[in-house]
Amino acid sequence: MFYWIYDIPVHVLAMLFAGAFVAYSWLGSVIVRPILRLFVHSRSETNSLVGNILSCHGVFYGLLLGLLAVAAYQNFSEAEAIVADEAASLSALYEDLRAYPEPEGSYLRWLLRDYCRYLIIYAWPLQRQGIVPEEGRPKLLAVQQRLLAYSPTTRTQEIIHTDTVHQFNNYLTCRAKRLHVVKSGLPAAMWYVVLLGSLVNLALVWLLDMKFVTQLFLGGILAFFLGTMLFLIAAMDNPFRGEISVSPQPIEALHGIMMEDSY
Repeated sequence: MFYWIYDIPVHVLAMLFAGAFVAYSWLGSVIVRPILRLFVHSRSETNSLVGNILSCHGVFYGLLLGLLAVAAYQNFSEAEAIVADEAASLSALYEDLRAYPEPEGSYLRWLLRDYCRYLIIYAWPLQRQGIVPEEGRPKLLAVQQRLLAYSPTTRTQEIIHTDTVHQFNNYLTCRAKRLHVVKSGLPAAMWYVVLLGSLVNLALVWLLDMKFVTQLFLGGILAFFLGTMLFLIAAMDNPFRGEISVSPQPIEALHGIMMEDSY
């Protein structure tokens, strides 16, 4: 929906979320509150009725907000686990290739080093823009074609080759999972509901009969908290987008090992 928010620095984005909600709360207190009070101020039990409604709404909205926060965090954690599994699978494949005879083994390991470098330098920046990187596929096809063209000459080489092909297929599975997560996120309908709920929650505060300065202060605190909560959920919603995103650190660590091995 609002993918442009991931192009904004995270500290600025946090202030924008909080500031927008506080501004909505204060503008409503100044403009809308006097109009609403014409209808409800005459009733002596106004605060009690509004308080009960606000409490009931807060329970359901709090549950929804908590579920969204948990879902966003779980998606983020699962994306981190997928990247870690991908790095582990790529590392195992690289180690299997050490057992290949020369020059076949060296060439295959060079292909993997080149692919690993591509992931760090090109794939990750594209993912942070919400783009599924497909340029790595030809590099993997080159590895696959080289593996399939290799003919083991001994029983030991045959066993190693079978395990290597299996490990290569396992890596392709891990890569497919990562590419799938690039565009994953909470459904748009859930975002509409949670945004509407937050606006209704702040609007109910306008109905409370209290001093104007007190309402500005209490409404501002509630609005600030809602803004920061929604910022947190939005920042984690798309695991590979923005500054708060899944790091390529496992891939970078593996690439460092590969480069040491090449010297």
